[in-house]
Amino acid sequence: GVGHGDGWGREARVAKSIKGQQVLVKLNSGVDYRGIMSSLDGYMNIAMENTEEYVNGQLKNKYGDAFIRGNNVMYISTVKDK
Repeated sequence: GVGHGDGWGREARVAKSIKGQQVLVKLNSGVDYRGIMSSLDGYMNIAMENTEEYVNGQLKNKYGDAFIRGNNVMYISTVKDK
């Protein structure tokens, strides 16, 4: 795409590789979301399914689908199945 620079190809491959996987998304606020990654774009906007919200490690809410704006995201990591 135009305006994404040279890193976009790599980001797109990473996004594709984690689609459908269990992920942990940590926000700048310190809140964690765990769920299934359904989509990720070049701006780190995330759509998730079966989402759980954790505050200080405690489960606070459960959502079906969730959308997280990329500018709130500190990092995304995959969660290995136990």
